[in-house]
Amino acid sequence: MKILRNIISVLLGYLVYALSAVLLYQLPHIDPHANPATRFLIFSILYGLLFSFIGGFLTQLLSKSSNLKINYVLALILAGFAAISYVMTTGNHYSQIASILLFAPSSLIGGWYFLKRKQERN
Repeated sequence: MKILRNIISVLLGYLVYALSAVLLYQLPHIDPHANPATRFLIFSILYGLLFSFIGGFLTQLLSKSSNLKINYVLALILAGFAAISYVMTTGNHYSQIASILLFAPSSLIGGWYFLKRKQERN
């Protein structure tokens, strides 16, 4: 049962991040591989940091884990899909690079923050 909970928590944490990214580009009809305007680039990176943090927090909350192992799995998935996308697509790769260098670590910070708050309450 713990394994199933961990799998579901990682999937839901990833979905928070991935669906937010889809909405970011689909709603305003922006090509994610086009060269972005500077304001959109900054906004999209801050947006990705927020939602990867929330995804990491949620993963830790749902998994009921006492360490960051489950968040390392989430971070590897975020970075892994970004690396695959980097290799398989053309155009600007800022979002994939940001996913690998910023968003994957941000998901770890989200899990760490959850655990820190949990310790402070106990």
